[in-house]
Amino acid sequence: MTQYVAFLRAINVGGRTVRMTTLREIFESLGFSDAETFIASGNVIFKSRSANTAVLEKKAEHALEKSLGFEVTTMIRSTAELAVIVGFDAFPGSSPASTLYVGLLKSAPDEATCARVSALSTATDEYRVHGRELYWVCHVKTRESVASGALLGKTLGVGTTVRNITTLRKLAAKYCR
Repeated sequence: MTQYVAFLRAINVGGRTVRMTTLREIFESLGFSDAETFIASGNVIFKSRSANTAVLEKKAEHALEKSLGFEVTTMIRSTAELAVIVGFDAFPGSSPASTLYVGLLKSAPDEATCARVSALSTATDEYRVHGRELYWVCHVKTRESVASGALLGKTLGVGTTVRNITTLRKLAAKYCR
């Protein structure tokens, strides 16, 4: 059995309030074992015998839409992949006062898309794509930044959900053994 984390887009934002027990029950109804949630922002940890994350994503998205009544883009990573994500130093020497975010992508973008994302970099916001992740370091308070998840998602052209590195590190500390 492989342990995974499902990162759900747009849960408990924009008026889409979902109880974490509901998410856990949906994942359990799919036959996934040991389903649990981590903070109320759409992170579901579960185990599955399947090694095909694309199939797991489709299965979860279908069940979530059927149960909740709206589309929920889902990105799934194994806990081994999560460990690599939090261990990657996308911006060596970055100021500790800066905030690092990670965009979890449906698929790895092509080189042209990566170049468009890099072109968005400014003195306050820097971006780096690495595999199926977008690393974004914000050198000012986020509310002072012109960057947004919507802009990044549109530029990338693939399903994306963004998490603060602190959340990902806490997930990794608890589940990556």
